[in-house]
Amino acid sequence: MHLHHTTPRATSGRTDAARPRRSSAPLLAGVLVALLAACGTPTAVDGADMSGATTGVVHVASDIPIDPLSPTPVPDLPVTVRSVDGVDVTIDDASRILAVDLYGTLAETVFSLGLGANVVGRDTSTGFPEAAALPLVTVGGHSLSAEAVLDLDPTVVLTDTTIGPPEVLAQLRDAGIPVVFFDPTRTLDGIGDQIEAVAAALGVPAAGRALAARTTADIDAATSRATAVPTSADAAPRVAFLYLRGSAVALLGGPGSGADELVAAVGGIDAGTEAGLERPFTQITSEALVSAAPDVLLLLEGGLASVDGVDGLLAVPGIAQTPAGENRAVVTAADTNLLTFGPRTGATLRALADAVHEADARTAGA
Repeated sequence: MHLHHTTPRATSGRTDAARPRRSSAPLLAGVLVALLAACGTPTAVDGADMSGATTGVVHVASDIPIDPLSPTPVPDLPVTVRSVDGVDVTIDDASRILAVDLYGTLAETVFSLGLGANVVGRDTSTGFPEAAALPLVTVGGHSLSAEAVLDLDPTVVLTDTTIGPPEVLAQLRDAGIPVVFFDPTRTLDGIGDQIEAVAAALGVPAAGRALAARTTADIDAATSRATAVPTSADAAPRVAFLYLRGSAVALLGGPGSGADELVAAVGGIDAGTEAGLERPFTQITSEALVSAAPDVLLLLEGGLASVDGVDGLLAVPGIAQTPAGENRAVVTAADTNLLTFGPRTGATLRALADAVHEADARTAGA
């Protein structure tokens, strides 16, 4: 299925062109970090009956398995690496790894390197099945529990500034545990460097280079597949990423949201960016949505659940008046998968392309 189109959609009154792939927009900036820390990452509404509430919604496939490198690499330790916070950290034991961050990126990377058997715990964002049995070390959403971490006796902690509180991470260092901070920026072009940095800290640099090369090739193949120009089709779909947490938080994604890069990579146009938004997230208003005129709405599953499904979504001011709202062209993705920007990103892009194509067909055919 293809998403890059060449002729304007007759019903829109505009001529669209696919936005080129972006390479340096930081993921979610600081605003979503604060929101997730405060609100957690819900996947359902407590006490709500969601039966039928997501009827007709197109779901981005989330059952993407981890594909670990084989044979399993053997860490060559000790190694000393420069943590992003400027501290030189020496790791001499990778037998008990704890990898925690807001997006689940670091744990996904460790498992993909083939070292999943060495991981002793997980955070809320580490949602892939291979890690499901591990004990949680976060409470109240994305706050680390020092007691939970210390009980696991990790030999190394991999993290970044998207998770905290900082006092807990300082406490772990004071306890003699090597804590390595990585760059919190998440971009498509930065995935390979992130993988290699994690691998270097675990004493498996060759495995890091191999995984980075494999991941980059997979992303390039997925992007080429999604943006291949078909023989005949409508205009490139305008996709609006909405971050919702009930009535308290309703934001429209723009440049730097992270989703903008993914949308561009599958041949779509980020509606918020195209409408002239200048920040990663802007409070949703009817005016902003009318200006964005999305053909497809992209949400996290927890966000749609927090407004009681599609009917609740359409009650958000302005949503029902957009082409996507009029045609119920809604795509959802797992909270713990869409914005990870890890080794499974190629598969995520393929699944996103198919989902957006299916939802956009409703608006295109209206």
